[in-house]
Amino acid sequence: MSGVLGLDPVVVARARELAARAGAPVVELARSRTTVSVERAVLRLMGVAGADAEGIPWVNRLVDAVADQVGLGYGVAVPVCDAVLRGGGSRVDGAALTRLAQEAASGGARFEVPSGAAARAARRWARSAAAVGVGRVDAARRDRERLVARWGDPPRRPWVYLIVATGDIHEDVPQAQAAARAGADVIAVIRSTGQSLLDYVPEGATREGFAGTYATQENFRLMRAALDEVSAELGRYVRLTNYASGLCMPEMAALAGLERLDMMLNDSMYGILFRDINPVRTFVDQRFSRQVHARAGIIINTGEDNYLTTADAVEAAHTVTVSQLLNEFFAREAGLADWQLGLGHAFEIDPSVPESFRLELAHALLARELFPDAPLKWMPPTRHMTGDVFRGNLLNGFFNLAGVLTGQGILLVGMMTEAVATPWLSDRDIALQNVRYVLGAAGGLAEDFVPAPGGFIQRRAGQVLGEAVELLERIVDGSLLSAIADGTFGVMRRPVDGGKGRDGVVVQADGYVNPVSELLAEPVGGGVGG
Repeated sequence: MSGVLGLDPVVVARARELAARAGAPVVELARSRTTVSVERAVLRLMGVAGADAEGIPWVNRLVDAVADQVGLGYGVAVPVCDAVLRGGGSRVDGAALTRLAQEAASGGARFEVPSGAAARAARRWARSAAAVGVGRVDAARRDRERLVARWGDPPRRPWVYLIVATGDIHEDVPQAQAAARAGADVIAVIRSTGQSLLDYVPEGATREGFAGTYATQENFRLMRAALDEVSAELGRYVRLTNYASGLCMPEMAALAGLERLDMMLNDSMYGILFRDINPVRTFVDQRFSRQVHARAGIIINTGEDNYLTTADAVEAAHTVTVSQLLNEFFAREAGLADWQLGLGHAFEIDPSVPESFRLELAHALLARELFPDAPLKWMPPTRHMTGDVFRGNLLNGFFNLAGVLTGQGILLVGMMTEAVATPWLSDRDIALQNVRYVLGAAGGLAEDFVPAPGGFIQRRAGQVLGEAVELLERIVDGSLLSAIADGTFGVMRRPVDGGKGRDGVVVQADGYVNPVSELLAEPVGGGVGG
């Protein structure tokens, strides 16, 4: 879809300019700080693996020990490599660093910030170890490109996105494979309740999640292998999604890159607004995680749909547009390409509102025209689902039709039992039937759908864009952090000095070293693709 809304290009350019001005101070803040989770992600990419008998990952033990002895202002990479070398190690790799973490946990390791020749040696080894991990991420990306070339992408857009999460990874696997056979193109394994607030990543395959399955490296590996198996069977590459959000956002991104996940939920403000995570912690973690996603060829999915579960979807429509523009700015600054921007929006207007479907079309078309090269993620109705499964299935049909008419890229399958019960397999089957019917009957209708010039849809889209520009002007006059504190987005007030994880933020010292960020900032060869 291009140009069907008659948007003023001057207003569109103004909106992007304001978003960049609003976001620039946050980027500078993120560039000058690190967090415990960024440093743990660095260690994971340098090869540190495993956990102690209590289930606490060795990366946590090692970062905590360095923080206690010398602080994290210089980063963790140089002090740990220096410790290995001072201890008589002939080389620094993942195995040596894991042994060091074990020694540190028992109080047997001493850290310092080296200088001179010792500092230069530690930096060389840190870069070498980090290059191994980044090389594994590069290899996983090449594997994806090779498999997509072999098996092919789904034959049509939008991609059908389905959630599977029983709490038990070994139950998730057959359900995910069954969903793929029934037409799902993307499998999302949602996380166990509250995992975003854990300041460590659980280890191993898990079977005890609540309303979701724990995100772990082993669970990522198991599900990716299962979807590769069914991809070969079906002759189309089935994508895997999880979450890079919460207190371990950078680590989740690193593990996703290592295990060839294809999409990750990664919003700039979700954790701040809906999990009360400190804003500075979130923005620092987000920037690093998006650098990893850019290198890994992962599509991010943003969370603007969540605003409309707490704010009115008509009155707050412009806040969704503002957030999309900010997410675009932050993502591009971190190196993501437009084909990786699964910007979120949702079908959440109260069905009793007059002309609700026309309003939904206006909002969805506005997102499509503002971000023509982004694989937008279109979310189904949740807030106004009542438990009437017949009404719910009808609403989902309207949602699917809106997705087709407006050329969305990723369509999350709506369940008629949404917000009532954990869906059964039969619920998913009915929901997928709904999607298949609409895509089969109206899949090409976007080329025929052109709103009337000056009509209701064009006027509404122009109104929302104008309100978005006005809000961005107010944000620029103040600051984005102040706007978040004032409840601008999702009616949630989150002050800059509040929230969980605040004590995990550290200002970088002169001489701070992050070998992973250095490598990710360098150009890399190879192809790209969705």
